[in-house]
Amino acid sequence: MKFKPFSLKLLQKALAGWLLLLLPLAGWAAEPRVVASIKPVHSLVAGVMQGVGEPLLLVPGSASPHDYSLRPSDARAISQAQVVFWIGPELESFLVKLLDNARSKGRAVALLDAPGVVALPLREGGVWESHAHDHAESGKPSAKSHNGHDTDHDAGHDAHIWLDPLNAIAMVTQIVATLSEANPAHRADYERNGAALTERLERLNQQLVTELEPVKIRPYIVFHDAYQYFERRYGLNGVGSVVLNPEQRSGAKRLAEIQARIRELNVRCVFSEPQFQPALVETVIAGSNARRGVLDPEGAELPAGPDAYFQLLQNLSSALRTCLSGT
Repeated sequence: MKFKPFSLKLLQKALAGWLLLLLPLAGWAAEPRVVASIKPVHSLVAGVMQGVGEPLLLVPGSASPHDYSLRPSDARAISQAQVVFWIGPELESFLVKLLDNARSKGRAVALLDAPGVVALPLREGGVWESHAHDHAESGKPSAKSHNGHDTDHDAGHDAHIWLDPLNAIAMVTQIVATLSEANPAHRADYERNGAALTERLERLNQQLVTELEPVKIRPYIVFHDAYQYFERRYGLNGVGSVVLNPEQRSGAKRLAEIQARIRELNVRCVFSEPQFQPALVETVIAGSNARRGVLDPEGAELPAGPDAYFQLLQNLSSALRTCLSGT
């Protein structure tokens, strides 16, 4: 029997072919391709992924998810991602069509649907007449998770779920489960990081309870209704919002209503947001004793990363205490 001479070149080609086939699996085991929609979500995902990889942030802090326009690079990142974490269509409507198209290539996880997340119904009208009475007895959210139970589905849900640290704990649990299932080689890393994050979030919650106690009853008005979860968790006295929809301009009638409410309730502070022009707030407080503060629900000026979520909530607490206490 006659054997063909051994070909080193042929063996090298064969090995190269196998390596090309294995590269996606090796890359996924080493550093998964994960996308997060907004900075608070990105921060929690980055905390779970520490030591394994870094998620890509879609919406920069200076932009608003309410009116964000995707760039071609965003579309490419989503199409190549193994997992995309977002809040849901109630917040990032710009992602719905793209995620539908990319569904077969990766997994999209709407954290509004995460088990244990408490979803509150939207408040209507921008002036919350019964709000002070609702939260006076308890700073805890009273609505149940929209995954299961008593929330009003017809009213829609407030998507700013991350502003309650206990919701953030439920989100972290979902992030850990998702990444562990998709990338089991690093399950132990995800679970260890998730446990550390949960402990840190519990400490943050207790810190905020103590810090905000002295200003709980003092009335204030926000730019748009993004803070319901924070207010309910800590029993704060938000009494209305300047705009009903941050994507639409408020008319003279709306501004007059808010100005009247400032006078009637002796509102201490009216808060603007860095993603929107502050001139409207200056107009609203003109001629009153109300002060202007700034609240940032998304961490516009914070560096992205595992610490951003914690700094975001600490900044909210600091801004509220500074303006409402008059110091």
